Amino acid sequence: MIDVARLAGVSHQTVSRVLNDHPNVTERTRLRVRAAIAELGYRPNRAARALVTGKSHVIGVIAQSSTLYGPASTLAAFAQAATASGFTISVESVRTLEQGPMQEAVNRHLDQRIAGLVVIAPVDSANEVLDKVPNDIPLVCIDGDPQRSTELVTVDQEVGGYLATKHLLEAGHKTVWHVSGPEDWFDSRGRIAGWRRALREAGAPIPPLIAADWSAASGYHAGQMVARMNEITAIFAANDHLALGLLRALSEHGKRVPEDTSIVGFDDVPEAEFYTPPLTTIRPDFAEVAAATLELLRAQIDSGASRGQRRVIPPSLVARESVAPPK
Repeated sequence: MIDVARLAGVSHQTVSRVLNDHPNVTERTRLRVRAAIAELGYRPNRAARALVTGKSHVIGVIAQSSTLYGPASTLAAFAQAATASGFTISVESVRTLEQGPMQEAVNRHLDQRIAGLVVIAPVDSANEVLDKVPNDIPLVCIDGDPQRSTELVTVDQEVGGYLATKHLLEAGHKTVWHVSGPEDWFDSRGRIAGWRRALREAGAPIPPLIAADWSAASGYHAGQMVARMNEITAIFAANDHLALGLLRALSEHGKRVPEDTSIVGFDDVPEAEFYTPPLTTIRPDFAEVAAATLELLRAQIDSGASRGQRRVIPPSLVARESVAPPK
């Protein structure tokens, strides 16, 4: 820092103000300091700064090790938003969101003197550990328990299920069947609630729920059953991987989509528009989830207090070619 100050012709306090975006620095001085930093290749020692100030620019993130599109996209979007804002991300990927692995991940983050903690917590089992996070640690949950009092950011899963079901009903189908995700996921419960609400509002029969997990294989097994039921003309699949399995099973049984059966998915995975046929689906706004999470976390870091705020981000319907009126 002394070398930067000497080259820029300023004090080392001025260099520190520039590095910390202090407002009491003229733009001309700021540019001169930045030029000296670039010329010397200076890199601030954030670890040393944390020791002096007691504050860190590291955000700890806990997420389940998973290739599922939703959680993976959420994590990627948050990492990009946080890095763009000058934070460093430390990610703990846990095998399961059970108490043991979760608590170990929290402890490792606390040992790093993190500035705040973000947990992608879409299942019930995460609550036990979240309750034990010290109150002085800024904390935001993504897709967590809607009943928690801590800061929460979530996609409006119920609205997504509602939009998917309503779209099928408006195409002329008398009712819509639902192949759901795992029952312990808040995402799955919200999508079920939206599906049922749309059917109730339309005065349509509510068929039995077809329980599944998030995999294409599970969708395929569900499709083997529904392909034998000619009364099923419309299906809302809880995610696009389930929809992919359904498409395969229906095709093997000679059922055409959308001529015989219409399907709507959820997530809008990059491959969805290349399914056969291109899949109508619900698109979550992962970038907005990330931005809202960072906003709530920074507010806690700056104020030192949690306000129990929440952001519910509405998804949108992407209409493609997998929906048509019933025969």
